[in-house]
Amino acid sequence: MKKLETVLSKNSLKFSDPFYGENQFWQGALESIAFEETEIRTKLLKLNRPCYVLRVDGEIGVTNEGYLSRSDNGKTRQIEVLASTPAISIQQLGDPGFLAFHGVNYAYATGAMAGGIASEELVTTLGKAKILSSFGAGGLSPARVEAAINKIQQALPHGPYAFNLLHSPSEPAIERNAVDLYLKYGVRTVEASAFLDLTANIVYYRAAGLSLNHGNQIEIKNKVIAKISRREVATKFLQPAPLKLLRELVSKNLITEQQAALAEKVPMADDITVEADSGGHTDNRPLVCLLPSILELRNQIQAQYDYPTPVRVGAAGGIGTPQSALAAFMMGAAYVVTGSINQSCLEAGTSEHAKNLLTQAEMPDVMMAPAADMFEMGVKLQVLKRGTLFPLRSQKLFDLYKTYNAIADIPKDERDKLEQQIFRRSLESVWEETVAYLAKRNPDKIAKAEKNPKLKMALIFRWYLGLSSRWSNSGEKEREIDYQIWCGPAMGSFNDWVRGSYLFASGNRRVVDVAEQIMHGTAFLYRIQNLNMQGLQLPSYHSQYQPVVSKLEI
Repeated sequence: MKKLETVLSKNSLKFSDPFYGENQFWQGALESIAFEETEIRTKLLKLNRPCYVLRVDGEIGVTNEGYLSRSDNGKTRQIEVLASTPAISIQQLGDPGFLAFHGVNYAYATGAMAGGIASEELVTTLGKAKILSSFGAGGLSPARVEAAINKIQQALPHGPYAFNLLHSPSEPAIERNAVDLYLKYGVRTVEASAFLDLTANIVYYRAAGLSLNHGNQIEIKNKVIAKISRREVATKFLQPAPLKLLRELVSKNLITEQQAALAEKVPMADDITVEADSGGHTDNRPLVCLLPSILELRNQIQAQYDYPTPVRVGAAGGIGTPQSALAAFMMGAAYVVTGSINQSCLEAGTSEHAKNLLTQAEMPDVMMAPAADMFEMGVKLQVLKRGTLFPLRSQKLFDLYKTYNAIADIPKDERDKLEQQIFRRSLESVWEETVAYLAKRNPDKIAKAEKNPKLKMALIFRWYLGLSSRWSNSGEKEREIDYQIWCGPAMGSFNDWVRGSYLFASGNRRVVDVAEQIMHGTAFLYRIQNLNMQGLQLPSYHSQYQPVVSKLEI
């Protein structure tokens, strides 16, 4: 076994402890000090105990026992204190207000993956471990969402859980139906995502949960976590609801005058999740630039409104390892949110084929592709490109949409390719299915499309974009090459991190295990960085954390 002093840099052996000073002495049993590499790592991993790095008769060792004193009692002159770190709990990571407000154990949450990928099983499994998770309600029918509410509330009567509220600019009725369901069943936390602006629906949900308690203080029953990637959108959620929308809701008897007045005094969101380079809808922003910008914006708006509780700012997009989580916390994130990596877990509502592709993904194996819900607007989302032709085929559809004004304008050879390779059926039959679908959800759109050939073309193309994600979730046979799998670079980073560990195999990936390994690893790396900041440069064997089956002592 290598001794620690043989692998430390020369500079690390020449420092005094900046936290305790040169007059601090360690008191304890000499036999508790470890000098061999494996024993030292064991000591470093005991996060629930303080850690002391000592030089004893020229040899460097580590212990979790004893204590520091300003007196050596004439016994410890041969022991030099080089560095020390206190015990650390993963509950110390992030903002304790997030833990108390949502009733959770960790400043860690999992984001909603639409189409039920963030499934009932995923949400309830995490909820039972007191970890907040958001159900992927986007793209599901009201009946399906209602069934999910009943199932999750039965399993988690006291929470924690959240439901996604996906902005639907082209079909606002879908957004309103979701809000009606959440209010009807008392869903107390929503994750608002893909919003370009505030709508009456999200304001209705927020304001309808406001009241005064016995102490005449504002009580917020309907909590909002807003997922954003732009300052202008963040500003809207950091500020109170617009007066115009509040008056509109009062005039329709949806909220009371008192609730409207209270809404003018609270922000639209309790938490803002800064979404950087993520799977699905994303602006591909770098977290190291975006998070500080939104934190500064929050501080400016807090100074203006002086809320009793400032809006917390969390980080998402690219969070897939303890290193990325630690970076987010050190930049000031109140909490971290994972997304792509959970899709490869056993509890996710997607197919085995999709999960297997995800476990093979590397960081470059993602690209942007047209989004089904905002196709005409040119909005894109990030998907997996490894093992699927969806990104290229969906881009082809968008290029045709931009080039031509109607299906009839598309050249015959191009149309033949569409029908034979992408749709695998005639465009007429696709339109018939589209009409049947819209008749139940948005019949007015059928009449508009009959008068507007370009809209009709968009709806036909959206048939493929919409079904491709469902094929991926359900495991549609012979459609594997068309699977739409939402994914960000965090997936590749996670795979790199777990390679060689038990978590590398998809059959071993469980959402609670992944969450705890990331948070435990984050706490461990924080300890290592603490020692580094004191001048101790540990070798890679000691300064890396890879998932282990046994839990850390924390």
